Amino acid sequence: MFTLLKKEIRSFLSSLIGYITIIVFLLVMGLFLWVLQTDSNIIDSGYSNIDGLFILAPWFFLFLIPAITMRSFADEKKAGTIELLLTRPITDLQIIVAKYLAGFLLVLFSLLPTLIYYYSVRKLGNPIGNIDTGGMWGSYIGLLFLGGAFVSIGIFASAITDNQVVSFILALFLCFFFYTGFDFISSFALFGKIDTVISSLGINNHYGSMSRGVIDTRDMIYFFSLIAIFIFSTKTVLESRKW
Repeated sequence: MFTLLKKEIRSFLSSLIGYITIIVFLLVMGLFLWVLQTDSNIIDSGYSNIDGLFILAPWFFLFLIPAITMRSFADEKKAGTIELLLTRPITDLQIIVAKYLAGFLLVLFSLLPTLIYYYSVRKLGNPIGNIDTGGMWGSYIGLLFLGGAFVSIGIFASAITDNQVVSFILALFLCFFFYTGFDFISSFALFGKIDTVISSLGINNHYGSMSRGVIDTRDMIYFFSLIAIFIFSTKTVLESRKW
């Protein structure tokens, strides 16, 4: 399993596209937070926080994470190595978990440079160090949970097709739907009290509080459940190839 994990990470980082994807993510994020005149501009906000990062990151993740996960199984199918992989002395679940962890670690790797933003704001604060460090770390935890959910969706999308472009588009659509779709449906107020339940099925409903640094057990359970659902859905897709 760990051999497969290292192979997946090495495969992504050995590709120029992998580095370009991460660099573009960081470059665009930096432009929105520090250069462009937007509501998320840190300097213009007048406050020593990096809240803009946690507002913008989910939207950039919609493109970054499908780009990371689109090769996971689609590339194996296209190259004809999926059968060889499934005959290795490891279970289907271990294969999926290895690919999931590889995708999650790559997301973590992409986020690490953004700690420079925290250091910069901490130094620019008046007085120096005037930033809610505890809240910031709580927000990062929420962002990691969000990234973990998107990775599980991306892995699932890659498992049901042998085309990387189709995998990317499908993962993008599913991530977008789970992030905003349930809020959109509940906004029509068609089902009365059930609208609240529908809204709670969406990722945004749970990420919203975590992005403010509030770590609630209910939100954590939601993310773990969503990740588990898509991992086992991926397992079902792989097992269907053996029928």
